[in-house]
Amino acid sequence: ESAKAKKHIDRIDRFRVLVVGRANAGKTTILQRVCNTTDQPEVFNGEGQKVDPTVVQGSIKRGHHNIEDELVFRSNPRFVFHDSCGFEAGSEDQFDSMKRFVMDRARTPKLNKRIHAIWFCIPSTDVHRMVTAAETKFFDECDAGSVPVIVLLTKADTLELQAIEQLEDEELNVDDATKVAALQKEILHNNIAKLKDWLDKLKFPPIHHLALTRMHEENAECTPLLTCTANALSEEGLQELLISTQQTNVGLCMEFAILK
Repeated sequence: ESAKAKKHIDRIDRFRVLVVGRANAGKTTILQRVCNTTDQPEVFNGEGQKVDPTVVQGSIKRGHHNIEDELVFRSNPRFVFHDSCGFEAGSEDQFDSMKRFVMDRARTPKLNKRIHAIWFCIPSTDVHRMVTAAETKFFDECDAGSVPVIVLLTKADTLELQAIEQLEDEELNVDDATKVAALQKEILHNNIAKLKDWLDKLKFPPIHHLALTRMHEENAECTPLLTCTANALSEEGLQELLISTQQTNVGLCMEFAILK
């Protein structure tokens, strides 16, 4: 029953997100913007013990990474992030570890350990490599159950350069900002359509696709990402949990207060 389910959800005080994607997808920057900070996250192991960040970086450089590690920013400790870095390099062991994590954490009866959303980051810097073998493998084999998987098309603002180059090739005026912006928007729309077409053919396609821009700016707007995530959650209690982590985001809080 929804009332009983909500009581259980109310016992969870942190919103947990698995972040998947290539090393150059801008994942850490997105998490920093969501938590309104420029600091690096603190790292804790599965038992809640703090891990030396130099040890973590050393493990990543050696091609090893513990997906069980929790990334937490001091600015907003009510968010817990897990990073899947490493599986895109083609390691079967890394992929199998990530797959087990997704399937176990999506269904675990330990509510405080359950993941609530998956953000799958794909950089838009190379339209011809937006979907690689790693993405195909994930969306063909990883059943996240009721946990929503949202594809984030990152670095979408870099498409401005692509728009300028295309106008130059067509010998058109590249100084017309309106024309550049319109073409950039068209390229982005086409890229999302291609991405959706590719991924929808796979066994476990994402529930949403969202383009992110200007994430390198400290005051970047994260409301679209949080709104998209909240809308994708099937349980009202989880929506409230996510919104409660963003008390300073007045627009987001007002939007869901009105909807409710």
